[in-house]
Amino acid sequence: MTRPTSAATPGADNPGRPARPERPAGYWARIDAAVAKAPPLSPEQQLIIRAAFARPTQNREAA
Repeated sequence: MTRPTSAATPGADNPGRPARPERPAGYWARIDAAVAKAPPLSPEQQLIIRAAFARPTQNREAA
């Protein structure tokens, strides 16, 4: 049994996936403003984030 595929819009960057709807006006401006208001991360918070995305050395070599 095969899974149905989504119809892509002509010229879409991701064939087989529906196109994303347009962002509302000012979307990225609101995101930038929220980021600018946020306090900087502490060194401990930075380490936690880095550890979450770190890959062991042997996995890096295989990639």
